[in-house]
Amino acid sequence: MKKIRAAIVGYGNIGQYVLDAIIASPDFEVAGIVRRDPNNIPEELRSYPVAKSVKELKDIDVAILCSPTRSVEEYAKECLSLGINTVDSYDIHGGIVNLRKELDTVAKANNKVSIISAGWDPGTDSMVRSMLEFMAPKGVTYTNFGPGMSMGHTVAVKAIKGVKAALSMTIPLGTSIHRRMVYIEVEEGYKFEEVAEAIKTDDYFAHDETHVMQVDCVDSLKDMGHGVNMVRKGVSGTTQNQLFDFNMKINNPALTAQVLVASARATMKQRPGAYTMIEVPIIDYIYGDKEALIKKLV
Repeated sequence: MKKIRAAIVGYGNIGQYVLDAIIASPDFEVAGIVRRDPNNIPEELRSYPVAKSVKELKDIDVAILCSPTRSVEEYAKECLSLGINTVDSYDIHGGIVNLRKELDTVAKANNKVSIISAGWDPGTDSMVRSMLEFMAPKGVTYTNFGPGMSMGHTVAVKAIKGVKAALSMTIPLGTSIHRRMVYIEVEEGYKFEEVAEAIKTDDYFAHDETHVMQVDCVDSLKDMGHGVNMVRKGVSGTTQNQLFDFNMKINNPALTAQVLVASARATMKQRPGAYTMIEVPIIDYIYGDKEALIKKLV
């Protein structure tokens, strides 16, 4: 069996878990890791090629983008133009339609595939919401995140000038309403009040109740746990009061990484273009013989 050669682009929280997921997947092998400082190689990467650019690596089938959301489009376009499939966990819900459109053009021009927003929300939660939608076409679905650390929001805070270290926690208030609890260490020379205002007006936070607090040590507060509760009350046909309740408690980066690797597998089975997770057949994410999977899962 020819294994899928995957490059890990970015080696932060998610990138480290992606490496674990690739190693655990019998149909994958590591083509290399792209990181800002290729000379700083941790022990677990010493047996793999490490480079500053994906252009320096060889024979890549798919690039798993573990970079901050706001750099996903740039990296994805570069990789697709080089003839490499891509997957990412882009998590700005309002930007997904435009990103899909942008990457679809590049992917088709280079006969490649991109699966975008391949995390757990957006991502697998989107698939659950879609299933609930056809099970009860009329109704309302509430998605309640947390309590837990939001990696996307935390990365967004770290990018703001004056922030030395950061943690963004998501606290569910019910009916899809959330509170953002942001803990920061402030760099010397910056005023906490000004930094806090910049965080609250950032697009990641401007739409939710956000509280920013200054602390001495962010690292002492960190916990990678997260979760989601989705509830839909709706109508099947003409029958009222159909109630669905979906829950999970997870390690955030570990689940995101596993979904990215499953999506990388699925890119090898699609026609050229860009896709969200709900557009791809579920069976394409799973390792194994198709007929055997149908027998097992149906």
